[in-house]
Amino acid sequence: MIPQTPGVHPAWLPDAALATLGAVDTVVLGDGPLVDTVRAEVAHAATLRGGEAAPGRLTLALLGAVPDDAPEPVLAAIDAAAGAGLGEPRGTGPGEPREAAADESSSTLGDEGFVIVRSGTPQGPTTTILAGTGHGLLHGWFHLVREGALAQGGPGAQGARGPEGTSTSTAPGTSSHEHDELSVDVHRPTHDLRVLDHWDNISVHPVMGQVERGYSGGSLFYDDGSLRPDLGKVRQYARLLAASGVNRVALNNVNVGRREAELLTTHLDDVVALADAFRPYGVRVHLSVSFASPVVLGGLTTADPADPGVQAWWAQAASAVYAAVPDFGGFVVKADSEGQPGPFSYGRDHADGANMLARALAPHGGTVHWRAFVYDHHQDWRDRSTDRARAAYDHFTPLDGRFDDNVVLQVKLGPIDFQVREPLSPVVLAMPQTRVAVEVQVTQEYTGQQKHVAYLAPQWTDALQARPWGDEGPAVSDVTSGTSRGLDAAAARTEAAASGTKDSGAGAPRTAGGGLAAVSNVGDDVFWTGHPFAQANLYAFGRLAWDPTLTAEQILDEWVALTFGDAPAELRSTVRNLLSGSLDVYEQYTAPLGVGFMVSPTRHHYGPDVDGYEYTAWGTYHFADRDGVGVDRTRATGTGFAGLFPPELAQTYESLDTCPDELLLFLHHVPYSHVLHSGKTVVQHIYDTHFAGVERVEEMLTAWEKVAPLADPDLAARVTERLAEQHRSAVEWRDQINTYFFRKSGVADERGRRIY
Repeated sequence: MIPQTPGVHPAWLPDAALATLGAVDTVVLGDGPLVDTVRAEVAHAATLRGGEAAPGRLTLALLGAVPDDAPEPVLAAIDAAAGAGLGEPRGTGPGEPREAAADESSSTLGDEGFVIVRSGTPQGPTTTILAGTGHGLLHGWFHLVREGALAQGGPGAQGARGPEGTSTSTAPGTSSHEHDELSVDVHRPTHDLRVLDHWDNISVHPVMGQVERGYSGGSLFYDDGSLRPDLGKVRQYARLLAASGVNRVALNNVNVGRREAELLTTHLDDVVALADAFRPYGVRVHLSVSFASPVVLGGLTTADPADPGVQAWWAQAASAVYAAVPDFGGFVVKADSEGQPGPFSYGRDHADGANMLARALAPHGGTVHWRAFVYDHHQDWRDRSTDRARAAYDHFTPLDGRFDDNVVLQVKLGPIDFQVREPLSPVVLAMPQTRVAVEVQVTQEYTGQQKHVAYLAPQWTDALQARPWGDEGPAVSDVTSGTSRGLDAAAARTEAAASGTKDSGAGAPRTAGGGLAAVSNVGDDVFWTGHPFAQANLYAFGRLAWDPTLTAEQILDEWVALTFGDAPAELRSTVRNLLSGSLDVYEQYTAPLGVGFMVSPTRHHYGPDVDGYEYTAWGTYHFADRDGVGVDRTRATGTGFAGLFPPELAQTYESLDTCPDELLLFLHHVPYSHVLHSGKTVVQHIYDTHFAGVERVEEMLTAWEKVAPLADPDLAARVTERLAEQHRSAVEWRDQINTYFFRKSGVADERGRRIY
């Protein structure tokens, strides 16, 4: 039985998305827990069949499990896969073994890859999915679910194909081959590590609540200080994650409290139960741990990573975890950051701390995700020489080459804190001898907190597909996947540009990448994410972690087709249009031109408060005065942050003539009269965008009102309520931002609109 919870929205796996596959004659070959999951999925889809069965046949098979007397199209599929470089053809004599070919193919595909072989026969079209492991077979199944949903007439349906044999196109990130009138598509994940971090607390925190930065109700896992007794919804969640591409989940907040720290020891049974819930869908669990655990939990007097007693404590703790959860993923650590303990307390650096934990995990194959979110959060606002944006670079780049192989440095996408507009963190580009993961925030802390529609995938695709070393250089996703060539020289040039030294070209890139990580936006809400449309962000993260070459629009097409596939076309197109461009709308009515923040500290970053952080210790300033606004981060006159990038990009950011408008105030302090590349002055741009943003939200409201009667009533009511709040908040943003800058600058709106 597949996991389903009555009354909970099915997200991107409603029964309608499976109906097409349910009509196809399907066989599953192979053994193992994940193969059993595939069988359960196939059986459930078959119960949804309406009318006659579709012609043709679908086979999902482990490479070593195809018998010699299998139907000829399946045997031909193995030969076709071999022709695509995946092992050797099948034996031609009775009983000749195919194990060697299966082993070679499995090695080529990795743990999660799969091959789709399609052909036409007199009996109808055939589709065969071959994989070396149950993980690959499960991913192949969900790939067909996506194709089937698109083929049923969802947005972007042209070019999609399911087993019924309509036309096809090869998705980005796959390889396609033709072999004796068979089509062969090979699919592998770009990133091995696709991690979703939950900031869930077991006990309700007096400030952070049950889930820190949680905008979707309580925790899926914990309630009132204990693990939830019924984990059925967690199993359903694991299914959703597997269908999107996520394969790892961290179970607790990186700000680790005492009760949460005990998951490592006295409450390890909670981890066992959650791992059991996630395992049938191939999702492995990780724990956020406190660096001070030897003191807090073990009664030691120190947590010094150089202390043999501390090292032994961690080794014993890791062994106990793996004895209970053999497929445990590893630790996530926030250290020396915002009050969390770390190696600085003992005169050690981050490599010392991370490596100590890595060596405890190494015998078991575990990984340490060490967060690079380290900065001075007791900054003197009068001191303009201290720059939070460059703090992680200054802390970590000198340590490149010192981290063990099973350490992943987890770096936030932007250098400040998940703002709607920031440059990429230069740390990602400057550590060629370190496994670097990019961390994004799916939970919308600074992008409307799931009360506002803000489809975040365009921000992520822009970053992952960027080529900071020039058009011929590697993409950012090549760094995170570990597949780039020449990154050592490129990063050396970055370091040389930042330090003024000669380019040495030293250092070799790792073959293993750090992957992608994200902060989850899920809670126990019936729609999973508070705002039903915020589901698209969670789905998009999984898809981009699997294939970062996908476009934001392709992913949106998939999500709409899956989630609303049986809805009227007018509803589907409206939902798509509301989400497409929604991040631009949010940016229009909030903080302008990359200046960031301007959010309310007292309302936990929701809503406007232009000077809310201006005189605080957090280092998030805009420096607006009567003459201008923005932070000077140039090499010539500012903090030097602009010079931490590869040379051409650094030069672009340094100059007012070439700095992109959308990042201007992040990198420069300019007069209100400064003319942007658009031809507008800074202050007029602020006025125009904030009025335009509210107008676009009003258009969204009108569009939704027209189609809401076509949607599920509960979903329609939730979306209507959230759009009304978005409009109210957008008006408040518009009026406060425009009034603030009118009063600061004394410059009137050239269009004469009302500013208070």
